[in-house]
Amino acid sequence: MSGIAEGMGMVGLDAETRKMVLETIASYGKKNITHERMIHLDTANEFPHDLMKDLYDPEKVAVNLLMIPEKYGGLGGNSFDIYRASELLASFDLGVATSVFATFLGMDPIFYGGTEAQKEKWIKKIADSGCLVAYAATEAAAGSDLLHLKTRAERVMEGDKIVGYKINGGKMWITNGGVAGVYTVLARAPKGVSWFIVERGTPGLVIDKHEDKHGIRASDTTPLAFQDLYVPAENLIGEVEGKGMRQAQAVFGYTRLMVAALALGGGWKALEHAIRYSQIRLVGGQPLSTKQGFTHKLIVPYAARLEACRAYVEHVARRIDGGEEGLQTEGAVAKLLASETANRAADNAIQAYGGNGYVREFPVEKIKRDIKITCIYEGTSEILELTTFRARWQENLNADGRLYDKTASELDALHAKGPEVGADAAALAQRALSRILQACHDRKLTHHQAVMMKLGELIAYAETAAVFCKEAAGDALSEAVRFDQETWRAMSRIHARTAAGWVASEGLALVAGCSDVDAVGLVDALDLRAIAQAQKGMIADMDLVAGKLAAAFPAEPA
Repeated sequence: MSGIAEGMGMVGLDAETRKMVLETIASYGKKNITHERMIHLDTANEFPHDLMKDLYDPEKVAVNLLMIPEKYGGLGGNSFDIYRASELLASFDLGVATSVFATFLGMDPIFYGGTEAQKEKWIKKIADSGCLVAYAATEAAAGSDLLHLKTRAERVMEGDKIVGYKINGGKMWITNGGVAGVYTVLARAPKGVSWFIVERGTPGLVIDKHEDKHGIRASDTTPLAFQDLYVPAENLIGEVEGKGMRQAQAVFGYTRLMVAALALGGGWKALEHAIRYSQIRLVGGQPLSTKQGFTHKLIVPYAARLEACRAYVEHVARRIDGGEEGLQTEGAVAKLLASETANRAADNAIQAYGGNGYVREFPVEKIKRDIKITCIYEGTSEILELTTFRARWQENLNADGRLYDKTASELDALHAKGPEVGADAAALAQRALSRILQACHDRKLTHHQAVMMKLGELIAYAETAAVFCKEAAGDALSEAVRFDQETWRAMSRIHARTAAGWVASEGLALVAGCSDVDAVGLVDALDLRAIAQAQKGMIADMDLVAGKLAAAFPAEPA
C-alpha cells in the first residue's frame, strides 16, 4: 500500500458521510468558485486567500480534514474518498484543487515516514490550524530526478549529539510555497536524502515571488531558498537520516492516482461545456450536437477514454484501500492516460467552441491552460511512459513473455459469460501487446528510448481497456458514474476497440521502423483480421453515447 491510506490504514467514510462532504464542496463551489471570479484571479495572477480559508474552515467546508485520521482531528477519508473530492474540486477550478492537493502531498512524508510523536504533533497542528502545507522536493537542475538533489542538510552538533541541521539550497515550482504554514523539505543529509519539517517564519527560509504561469494561476507557485536554515533534530522525519528517497517513491502510486483524479475533473468539465454549447450552436440550421463530425471526432472517444481512466482510478484506489503495497506502476498508468486524455479533451472543447473557445469570456480557454499541468507535475508523461515500460517489461520477462496473454484469457472468459463490454476486443489488445513486446525483445529494440516510451503508452491503453471491461461487466455501477449501464458498457466497447487498433497499428509501425528484420511475421502474429472485425458496431455505439451525452448535459437556459 502507498500514501496516506497506507500510513494510517484508513477504512474511509461511509457512503452517507461521503455524499455529505461532496455536496458541501459542490454547494460552496457553485456559489463561490465561479468562472467570473476565477478568471479575474487568473488575470491578476492572484492567490484566493479567502477561498482557501473557507475550504479549510471546519465550520464551512473542511476539505483538508478529509485525509486526516480521526485520531488527529480529521474525518479519516481513504483513497476513494480523496479521489472523489479531488475530481469534484478540479471541476470547479484546477488551481484551487492543486493547492488542496499540495496540502495532502505535503503531509504525506509525515504520514508515511514520521514517528508517532511527529504525527501526533504535526498532523494535529495542521488540522487544528487549517494551514496550507507545501511539499518541497523539486529543484531547478534536478526536476523529477530526486537522486541529484543539491539542497544540503548539515548536522549541528553538541559534543557527540546531533541537535539539529542547517539547510542550504533551493527549490523550484513549489505549490503553496508562498502561503504555506508548514513545509516538508527534501535535502541531502550526511547519510542520505532525508525529509525535514520546516515552519513558516523560520529564519533562513526565503520565499521568492509567485510564478507567472501559463495556467493554474490561482495556485501559489514559488521558488524557495534556504540560507543556513536551522531545524532541530526532532524535525528530521522518522528521526533517521537517509530514508527520504524511499519515503518519496513509496507514495507515487497514491499521489499520481490523485493527479489522475484532478485530470478527470478538468477533462470532464471541458467536455461538459462543449456538449452543452453544441446544443445551442447551429450549423446549417441544425444543432452542432447532431453532427458526427463534432460528436464522433471531438467528444465521444474522449468521454469513453475518461471513463476508462475513472474505472482504472477506482480499481487502483480500492487496491490501495484494501492494503495492497506498491502500485507505483498503476499510479503511473492512471496519471499518464488520464492527464493526456483530459488535455486533449480540453483542446477539443476549444475546437468545438470555434472562435468563442479562444477568448477568456468562455471557460474552456482557461480549462485548457490549467489542465496542461497535469501532464507535467508529479512526473511528466514521458517519465511515466518510461516508468510504466520498465516495470511491466521486467514483469513480462519474469512471466516468460506471457503477462498479457494471461489477462487476455481472463477477458476471453469474461466475454464468454455474455456481458457486452468489449472484452473480446480488449483481449485482442492484450495479445497484440504481448506480440509487440516479444518482437521488441527478439530484435533487441529497447535500447531505443523512443521504443520504451511508446511501449509505455501502449501498455496504458491495453491495461485501462482490460480494467474498464471488468468494471463495466459488474451488476452495479460506481456512485461516481453519471450514466446508465447501457451507456457505460458502450463506452467500454469503444475504448476496447480503440485500444486494440491502436496497440496493433502503433506497435507494428514501431517495430518496423526500428528494425531491419522483415515485419511480415509480426503482421500475421497480430491477428489484424480479428482486430478489424472487432471494430464492427463502433459507429452505432458512438451514436448511442453521443445521444446519451446530450441528454446528460442539456443546454443551459439562456
